[in-house]
Amino acid sequence: MEQHRTRPPQPGARRGAPPLPPQAGRGPNGGPARKTPTRPGPQARGTAQRRPAAVRRPGPAAAQTVRQLPNPRLTGLGGGLFCMAVMFVLGCIDQLLFGASLTVYGVLFLPVCVLTALWIRRGDLLTAPVVVPIAFAVGLFPVADGSGGLANRLMGLFTGLATQAGWLYGGTLVAGLIATVRRIRLLNRRRRG
Repeated sequence: MEQHRTRPPQPGARRGAPPLPPQAGRGPNGGPARKTPTRPGPQARGTAQRRPAAVRRPGPAAAQTVRQLPNPRLTGLGGGLFCMAVMFVLGCIDQLLFGASLTVYGVLFLPVCVLTALWIRRGDLLTAPVVVPIAFAVGLFPVADGSGGLANRLMGLFTGLATQAGWLYGGTLVAGLIATVRRIRLLNRRRRG
């Protein structure tokens, strides 16, 4: 029966570290080696074992920006209230700063549609394209032309809806597309998992 020879632990050896070869602990004359700081040369660099460091590569700037945006989850009713409130405030700001410019109002409507469609929770995705046209009409009320009385204000509102139908349909289409894409992704995840 053959017995394996075991070496006693070397002084200064760390636990869990791989053992050094026998000649590593000896000096040039066979005695103990002196500990002097040395820089590894170009040949020694390639032979040293290095543990790979976890490197986090930065993603595209747009992806990092999207990750930093808030990500609330609104119910269908909450999404509708959010969209209506924001559009009403934007309509008032448009009235004060831009003199009730319907083009500015239409341009401001598009990002609100995108945010509404992105922030509505998964179960209520189908409400996004329903609430944005209602919010367009609510926000159009302060912007609509109508100098006196409720009847004139309503007439201005209907005229604004008729003349700005392109912005209304565009925003509704954007909200519908985003909601549809999110719904398809949700169904694909359910099928996989």
